[in-house]
Amino acid sequence: MMNAEEARQLSKEKIEELAQELERGQSETLRAYLAAMAKMPRYSLNNLLLIAAQRPDARQVAGFTTWKRLGRFVKKGEHGIAILAPVIRRRRLDAVAVNAERERLTAQDSDETVVGFRGAFVFDVSQTEGAPVAEFACVNGDPSVFTDRLKAHVTDQGIELSYSERIAPARGITAGTQIVLLPGLSAGEEFSTLVHEAAHAALHRNNGREQPSKTVRETEAEAVAYVVSQAIGLETNSASADYVQLWGGDAKTLTASLERIQRTASEIIAAIGPDV
Repeated sequence: MMNAEEARQLSKEKIEELAQELERGQSETLRAYLAAMAKMPRYSLNNLLLIAAQRPDARQVAGFTTWKRLGRFVKKGEHGIAILAPVIRRRRLDAVAVNAERERLTAQDSDETVVGFRGAFVFDVSQTEGAPVAEFACVNGDPSVFTDRLKAHVTDQGIELSYSERIAPARGITAGTQIVLLPGLSAGEEFSTLVHEAAHAALHRNNGREQPSKTVRETEAEAVAYVVSQAIGLETNSASADYVQLWGGDAKTLTASLERIQRTASEIIAAIGPDV
C-alpha cells in the first residue's frame, strides 16, 4: 500500500521524467497528461500524475463511496489507485463568536482548512460495474450547445465578446476584458479559439506578477484549449501544438505551467458541462 510520502515521491519523479523528455524535444507524454486532464478535470496535477503512472488507461476515477453513491460498485479483487487526499480541519469557534462568524462568512469562504495530505485510493470506471455514468456527449467536430455555454461563462467573468474581420489573419485576440474573434470560423474553430482566448484572460492578466514568455503564454492557452476540446470530444488541430515549448529548462517552472493549465481547464469544463 502506497503511503503519502511515497505518493509525493512518485509524482516528483514523474515531473522530472517529463522534464527530461521535453528537454529531448519529445512531448508525447505531456500530451497524454493533457488528455488525462480532459478526462479527470477535478483532480490536481499531482494526482493526475499519480493516476497516469499507475493506470495509464484510466478515463474516469472516483473513490469507493462516490461510486457507490452513483450506483456503481468496485469489482471484487480490484486494486485501488493511490492518490493524495487533503486532510481537513474545521475551525472551532466559541459560543460567543459563532453568530458573528457565521454572518461574516460568505458563500466563497469556508471554516475548513487543509492541514496536510494522506494516502487514499480511487478506482477507474473500468474497475466498477452498475448504473451508467454521466459523460459529455461526443461531438466529433461540432461543439453544439457547448459554445453557447462557453460564451455565457466568458460573459459571467466580466469579459466582452465581439467579432471583427479587422483582426485577420488572427483567429482571436484578448485585450484586458475584451475578446475579439474572427467571424466565419467553423463551429469547432470558434469553440477552441474562444477557449484559447478565455484561457489568456484567466491566466495572463496584468496583475503585477512576472509573466512567462509570449511563447509559453501561447502554449499554455493552446494546452487549455486542447484539454477542454478533448473533454467534450471535439476534434481540433490543437493536438498538433508543440507542447515542448512549455519546457523552460526548469522543472519548477514546468510544474507551475501545468498547474495553471489544469486549474484553468478545470474551471472552464465545470462551467460548460456535466461533472466528469
